[in-house]
Amino acid sequence: MLKLYDTPGCPLERQRFTWRELVQQPISKLDDDAFTRLRVILMSGIENEAVRFQHMAARMNGELRLALAEVRRAEQHQATAVACLLGSDHSPLETTIAYEQLAVELTAALALREPDAYLAQVYRFGLPEHLDHLYRYSALLDRLEGKDANNILQSYTDILPGRPTRFAHRAPADDLRLPYERATAAPLSKMHALTLGAAAYQARDYYMGAGAQFSDPLARQLYAEIASIEEQHLTQYSAMLDPAEGWLEQWLLHEGNEVYNYYGCALQESNPRVRALWERFLDYELGHFHLVCGLFKRHARRDPAEVLPTPLPEAIALNSHRDFIRRVLQNETGLRARGAQFVDKKRETARSKAYRAQMNRDGSPSDSVAAGYAWVPGTELNRSVIAID
Repeated sequence: MLKLYDTPGCPLERQRFTWRELVQQPISKLDDDAFTRLRVILMSGIENEAVRFQHMAARMNGELRLALAEVRRAEQHQATAVACLLGSDHSPLETTIAYEQLAVELTAALALREPDAYLAQVYRFGLPEHLDHLYRYSALLDRLEGKDANNILQSYTDILPGRPTRFAHRAPADDLRLPYERATAAPLSKMHALTLGAAAYQARDYYMGAGAQFSDPLARQLYAEIASIEEQHLTQYSAMLDPAEGWLEQWLLHEGNEVYNYYGCALQESNPRVRALWERFLDYELGHFHLVCGLFKRHARRDPAEVLPTPLPEAIALNSHRDFIRRVLQNETGLRARGAQFVDKKRETARSKAYRAQMNRDGSPSDSVAAGYAWVPGTELNRSVIAID
């Protein structure tokens, strides 16, 4: 296990790049393991979350602006290097399939290990919705490009309908969740909330931009519909953070979370070249973490170990969770949100029903795109041969 306070990492002043280092050879769409691609998407989201948070913190903290700017420059360069690992041979829809595979497997991993029963329920509640998004986008990939989504998924994740997307639209009051308590929550709970929130933010922003790349009106509508659900997911995951955490405490948690996730990626990565990048950025993030520890002691006059003890929790197991996902699908797809609680669909609020009726008044793109679609084993090449015969 990585001991945060015993590993100083690379000092910020030695974290230098060239343009060639920022734009390295991308991963292979078909030859690399699917979870290498998922780690790239995850770390891209976490780096973008770090940059976004530090910009917001700088607006509110004059004394910290220089330190935030210096760390943020390194974070932005890291974000660029990670994003460039995703090859241009991925179509926007294939990248979308990977985004949803990450959402499914990451949410399942967190739900299985989350020590807080309520937060684990929040993760399980979102899981059937992520799975349904994967199913709808897989139908769109088949419809527009004639491709089998399993070429991207590599048989790790099932293509099954979950909680139908048309039923997942909720009023904002039914998307707010109870936050963890900063003084008593396990460090693992804090890492989970930050990690999944970053992933949801990344997915929402990607879908809002990617949808405009399609000429097919149904594809554009589907991206708009699922981007709206991702905004709901981002709302619920962000609400799990304790609003009593100050800016410096949040910064410390962000840097600790980056260390935590790069460490997990380095442990599990099968591509040696990509693993070397994870290890390099782990070293950089340790440098950022120790810099923020110094600021935390100086300005907050507190011990950073009060917020994040050492060693770090065990790394997130980013792998296939098929059996767990099927159990959740069977037992919890019928749940709905009522305020911060989860109830049988018969007890869903009138406000969410009214909101959903308005949004679906002209029809549901997610229903239309999957009409008549059922995934079957075999690539599009196999189906083409069968059709010719």
